[in-house]
Amino acid sequence: MVRQGLRTFLELQDGIEVAGEASDGAECAEKAAELKPDVILLDLVMPGVDGVGAMELLREAGSTARVLVVTSFTDRRMIIPAIRAGARGYVYKDVDPAALAAAVRSVHAGHVLLEPEVATALLDSGSGSGAEPGPQAPPLTAREREVLVLIAQGRSNREIARALVLAEKTVKTHVSNILMKLGVADRTQAALWAVRHGVTPNDERTLR
Repeated sequence: MVRQGLRTFLELQDGIEVAGEASDGAECAEKAAELKPDVILLDLVMPGVDGVGAMELLREAGSTARVLVVTSFTDRRMIIPAIRAGARGYVYKDVDPAALAAAVRSVHAGHVLLEPEVATALLDSGSGSGAEPGPQAPPLTAREREVLVLIAQGRSNREIARALVLAEKTVKTHVSNILMKLGVADRTQAALWAVRHGVTPNDERTLR
């Protein structure tokens, strides 16, 4: 019923085409290989292969689809593995329909999109004794650190520019420098680096 409702709504959205649907993780991976979607809306709890298992299958198959998790679970024991398995976004099933369509478009555009509670869980998971030791942090400037924190919170360049009172072009430059210094390919990897190495807010302005 949830899938049918999502499909009916998304098929009415301009610029969005529903390529197919699947009932579990294994079928999702099979359909993805056949249909090659740009974005996959994925639940975490499914019969057989669950959401995290499905993302592992997608990665092994070389799928380039960006995964947007749509679930009702807020437990960090489910959130953290999903993000680390490659989810580009995480929203709840009670999300406003217009916000869901915006989330699909945002993830398709390459942004990391996380609910505030999810971003908090990720930051908390990396801020305590559980943070991965890793190598010495590269020499990020104070501003780059602020930008990295907001990337880890799933903020877009426009939102970061607004929060830090910067030009969006300046934010893009900071993001490029951060990716280069961390040696990562995209914003998702930068966000995970921040989580794993305990990069947490040290300025209230980053939380606005």
